[in-house]
Amino acid sequence: MATPLSHAPAGHDRVSPADELRRLRAQLDRAQAPRVDNPPLPVHPLFASLLPEGGLRPGSSYAISASPSLLLALISTASRAGSWAAAIGMPTLGAEAAASFGVDLERLVLIPEPGQRWLAVAAAVAEVLPIVAVRPQGRARDGDVARLSARLRDRGTVLLVMGEWPGADALLSVSEPRWSGLDAGHGYLQSREVTVTASSRRSPVPRSVRMLLPGPGGGLEARPTHDTALAPPIRIRAAG
Repeated sequence: MATPLSHAPAGHDRVSPADELRRLRAQLDRAQAPRVDNPPLPVHPLFASLLPEGGLRPGSSYAISASPSLLLALISTASRAGSWAAAIGMPTLGAEAAASFGVDLERLVLIPEPGQRWLAVAAAVAEVLPIVAVRPQGRARDGDVARLSARLRDRGTVLLVMGEWPGADALLSVSEPRWSGLDAGHGYLQSREVTVTASSRRSPVPRSVRMLLPGPGGGLEARPTHDTALAPPIRIRAAG
């Protein structure tokens, strides 16, 4: 049953419009909260500093950059803690890459080619798994998005969408990549330093953190404290 929004106090107890707006927002947050009272799913400390709840909030949807590295880094901690996850519509997502980020492969379900029924597949998987990641295969209708959002809140499932998503509770993006490992044009690329920025309904002011995604070890790592560890951005010119 929907939670009613109470009327503003009258008479001498009147509050300012700003205070009233904050009160109404708090009531809406409570009305839209997941029915299951679960704590946030754990994430790497670098991500915890970006998210208001310090983790992935059950029943919420996150729109993230189309970066497999970002996706795998986001789910790895929860996966190792015992949470199952599904990746839908990502045929190039490999088990080796997932393992390098620490994802438990025994708790990872891959559905690489859902076709035009990708949204129905995501909704069905959301009934049984706590984390559902999907790359949309087309534009979702507003009604379908609303029904899926209600299912997420009811089941306490986290939805990670690679791309834009109407009504997403939070946005996470990757920018300013800088690779290291090349010496005078020779050698192997070892790590990529990026800026990950997050904003959400609960914390609309963006927060950003520099991190290695991936680091020399193949997974998410903290950025070195000294600036000389990484080379400047590289520009690759095609031959011919």
